[in-house]
Amino acid sequence: MSSLISSISWVRRGVAAQHPAKYVLDDKELERVSALERIQVEDARTELERAHKAAMAMGLGAEGDEADDADEGDEDGWVDEDENDEDAMDVDSDPKPRPKRNPDDLSEYNLDDYDDEIAAPALGPFSNIKGLTYYRGNEEDPYITLKEASDDADEERQELEVLPTDNLLVAAKTEDEISQLEIYVYDESQENLYVHHDLMLPNFPLCLEWLDFPPTSVGGSSDTAPPPSSGFGNYIAVGTLDPEIEIWSLDVLDGMYPTSVLGRPDETQAHIPTPLGTGKKKRKKNKHRLAAAGHHVDAVLALSWNKTHRSLLASGSADRTVKLWDLSRDPSINGEGGGAIRSFDVHTDKVQAVRWNDRDPSVLLTGSYDRTVRTFDTRTPDSGVCAIVGSDVEATRWDPWEDTGFYVSLENGLVLNFDVRMLSSDVNKPSPAKFTLSAHDGAASALDVNPHIRGCIVTGGNDKLVKVWNVLEEDGKRNVSLVTSRDLGVGKVFSAVFSPDDPLTLAAAGSKAKLQIWDVAANFGARKAFGAKLKEAGRVLREKEEGKDGKGGVVGVVSDNEESDEEE
Repeated sequence: MSSLISSISWVRRGVAAQHPAKYVLDDKELERVSALERIQVEDARTELERAHKAAMAMGLGAEGDEADDADEGDEDGWVDEDENDEDAMDVDSDPKPRPKRNPDDLSEYNLDDYDDEIAAPALGPFSNIKGLTYYRGNEEDPYITLKEASDDADEERQELEVLPTDNLLVAAKTEDEISQLEIYVYDESQENLYVHHDLMLPNFPLCLEWLDFPPTSVGGSSDTAPPPSSGFGNYIAVGTLDPEIEIWSLDVLDGMYPTSVLGRPDETQAHIPTPLGTGKKKRKKNKHRLAAAGHHVDAVLALSWNKTHRSLLASGSADRTVKLWDLSRDPSINGEGGGAIRSFDVHTDKVQAVRWNDRDPSVLLTGSYDRTVRTFDTRTPDSGVCAIVGSDVEATRWDPWEDTGFYVSLENGLVLNFDVRMLSSDVNKPSPAKFTLSAHDGAASALDVNPHIRGCIVTGGNDKLVKVWNVLEEDGKRNVSLVTSRDLGVGKVFSAVFSPDDPLTLAAAGSKAKLQIWDVAANFGARKAFGAKLKEAGRVLREKEEGKDGKGGVVGVVSDNEESDEEE
């Protein structure tokens, strides 16, 4: 598997803890992890049993060509094992019987001498030591009066400090088949970007969503780091190829287990693909897994956190369902009120995009591989409206400047703008877009709308370009113009997101497993296009030089080779 960054997410300034806590596996955490892993172990055990039965049914015990031939199998294509196999291992027909043992005879255990003390071997000069007491550190040892200097601890604490003026960026990175979350710190004043810490993931990550609501863990226990008294926090929700959703605390270093796991089934709901009985040399397709109301049964492709009703999280999955989760409930299926609180079957194919409407927090926007987008009120999902877009949906975004407007990017490189009021509840009735933008050659996989500047959007695609667009309203019509375009060196662009704090700063990442930050204000054309809009919004535009080579305004992580070149 090649290295890539599939998704990125910003964390606004002042949210992260200034001094992150170290992960501690104490008794309380061990009890929480045990409850969490018990479900996983039972699930794995059930999967193993089902896989073994499936392998036996498909005749996987045979080798070579015998495993591929299903001509003599049953009507479903399963191969029965040959009971008269000539190459079977020879077994003695009459094995020598073992002598029958008297269960009351315990003489072999020599229980009469059980209480006799056994002389311990001498331990040399330490033979008189009766016992040893172990202390976790010299600070706890009362016999050590000269304590070690804490200079190293202070230096480490200073290196890990996150200032209120710093942004965090979370990247879902996979490299050499190892998946992890990399948490970056971006100091805008110094134009410095570096990796702060990382968290290991169990499977390939597909989507990220930041949230500040402290989730409840299995058994109702809280996070390893005590949540702030205000009820806010700093968490990241991760969707992977697994059907579960993991929620990690970004204020805990060296975390071994997530704070909470949503949608993990109990031991009776193992995720085993069911083969179809095609009967063609074992090349059997997998049936669509039967959807469950309480949890996903396939990969989680999209996540969206409700900023108004802060305990709600929406998810879209390859199992063709959209689910709502209450983060304040016990996430275990067996727990009281556990699992998803609602499940919607609004699409006929994989759900690739899910977004809450910040202006109307009960309305969801969803996009799917069935080439439709839908908006519906989660309280009355049957009354939703939809639009046929003609290609697989890559990303969707509500327009923060219009209550009823939203954008859709497609696999064919187009970006569409719709008004909900112009959509129909009939899927067979066409719904025209307000405008169509041919953005990229290939899939337009990245899309975001600037929350600070009206009519400013960014797109990224498989053509390796990041483009910034200006949408103007003139005489009741919308005109879209390209402001600037750039190859940031991230490969195929999978994610491009505007900063929550700086109007013209965005981050992008893609197939080269590289994260880049681009200050678009360094471009003269961008300053000219958005200067008036920034003044209307009450924001001040900081002018920066783009440089003679045109490479100014881009900040990335400095590699070891680049550092050595600078020193020389």
